[in-house]
Amino acid sequence: MPADLSPLIAATAQWLTRAYPSDGGVMDSALCEVQARQAVTVAAWLRYPTPMDAALVSVAGPGGSARLDWITGADGAAADDPDGYAWRTWVDEIVASWAACLLSAPGLAEAAVTALAGSRHTEGSPVEFRRLVTPDVRDRRAAALLRHPDLLAPVAELHHGLLLDRLKPGPALTV
Repeated sequence: MPADLSPLIAATAQWLTRAYPSDGGVMDSALCEVQARQAVTVAAWLRYPTPMDAALVSVAGPGGSARLDWITGADGAAADDPDGYAWRTWVDEIVASWAACLLSAPGLAEAAVTALAGSRHTEGSPVEFRRLVTPDVRDRRAAALLRHPDLLAPVAELHHGLLLDRLKPGPALTV
């Protein structure tokens, strides 16, 4: 049974939507969350392409949000409340950085989704990342901060080079 990346995906998407929230109502918040989750899912699947990779991160843990919090000015957020802080330990810095890259560069998002074709993550059922790859006007408005290249730059630049290396053609994603 392959290791489950859903705690890492949920925590990293939550971190992104807290760092770059929607300023609209409930519907806009939901659309923003969907876009963050799609970007994080693609990034996590690229980062952990094999069952062994996923199992290792499930055992070792992804590292947490401390550096990301510091970069965005949220350092110390909820540190006094263990229950409010615990989910942050499942945030993956590299996945968050890659997701920020995908959210701020549509061409890169398309390349990332294309790179996943035929991987173990996409076999068996159709997977669609429409809100990530081809967001409509409402999606863009709902996630204005989440998709703003200048605001995302400090996070996106952390591991941009690693993402570009991962997207180079090769056998790394076909397991």
